[in-house]
Amino acid sequence: EYDQDEGLLTIHNDLDHTDLSQYARVSWEVRCDGVVVDRGDIDLTDPVPPHTSVMVRCEPRIPHAGKCHLLVTHRLARPEPLLPAGHVLGFDEVPLRNADGRHRRVAELAHRPTGRGSVQVARKGTRIDVATAGLRCTIDTRTGLPTALSVNDREVLERPVELNIWRAPTDNDRHIRRQWERAGYDRAGAQAYSTRIIRRRGAVAVHAEMSVSATALQPALRVRAVWTVTESGELAVNLRARKSEGFPCLPRFGLRLFLPSSMHQVAYYGLGPGESYVDKHRSCRHGEFTTTVAELAAELHRGCIRPQESGSRADCDYVTLSDGDLGLTAVGLRPFSFNVSAYTQEELTRTAHDVELAECGSTVLCLDGAMAGIGSASCGPELRPEYRVDGGALGLDLVLLPTLFSPVPAQHNEVN
Repeated sequence: EYDQDEGLLTIHNDLDHTDLSQYARVSWEVRCDGVVVDRGDIDLTDPVPPHTSVMVRCEPRIPHAGKCHLLVTHRLARPEPLLPAGHVLGFDEVPLRNADGRHRRVAELAHRPTGRGSVQVARKGTRIDVATAGLRCTIDTRTGLPTALSVNDREVLERPVELNIWRAPTDNDRHIRRQWERAGYDRAGAQAYSTRIIRRRGAVAVHAEMSVSATALQPALRVRAVWTVTESGELAVNLRARKSEGFPCLPRFGLRLFLPSSMHQVAYYGLGPGESYVDKHRSCRHGEFTTTVAELAAELHRGCIRPQESGSRADCDYVTLSDGDLGLTAVGLRPFSFNVSAYTQEELTRTAHDVELAECGSTVLCLDGAMAGIGSASCGPELRPEYRVDGGALGLDLVLLPTLFSPVPAQHNEVN
């Protein structure tokens, strides 16, 4: 526990028989947007007997702007059988307050200079084409979703964008899965009832009123989507949705994009380096991390003999996929989670063993405004209400930035 106003850190000794001052060495770091900006050691000079607490002074330097966290790490003070001195016993992360707590990459979007030239829009048949300097976006009026997105005539999408509410069920989803499938979540698609073009200064917005449903079933979701192309070469995404009465909680809510398989380099700011979900993230911390689609696939194979949902990264501010030349960055105007995989969730759902998985030929990027927790009633209590995708309005707010240069940060990154 950390009292930022008083500069006091409370450390609890949950050991049964050991004095913490003799067992562990404690240090701290302040990380701002993933970069260490201050650090220090905590000297436990007085005894800390089992099941007691101690308050120590901790007054780090906190930057004025940026997403900041205090990371407190406990390491083994002396060698133990099979463990050397300095072995990491665990860590705790505490968010810190400052004047502007946004990740600076997110904050920069608000001050991005206006581009040169205007945004052109044309409606022909079932498509709306929006273009500005270097950026083109095509939206299908039947679905309300983009079917093409390119930068300087380099196409980023290999398939149309999809509204995404399905995930490959985990072992813990074995009971709720039956409800999901009866509701048609595994075969649901989007349909637009209306699309409107609204011209603004320096931007064009396409508004779509949509539903998500399976064939022969009533809509599970009502969705309002706004796709805004700015003359700065950005595609802003604003989704708002509400689940229909009588439908079960959702597996997830977000978008699915199919990118070229060459875009296999991944960089992001969020919880890492391992997977993280709303109810499963205490082993993770905030930082800037780099990985690849192949490394994420190996993570899947190491963890699950039977393919299922895995590999999500939660509480993210941005994610970039790149092949070293063509790149796509999704910047969250509020935190989001993502998955990147060479496999579709349909392939993960129908395949019985990991060695039988077949890659789809694209890099599959899922951007989620909400993702259900992992724990459920397979061998214990059902998923707690705060970890369900249920109830009130759902949302996703992103800015998509296609680029023709490698946007992966060159330093301070941590490898998964």
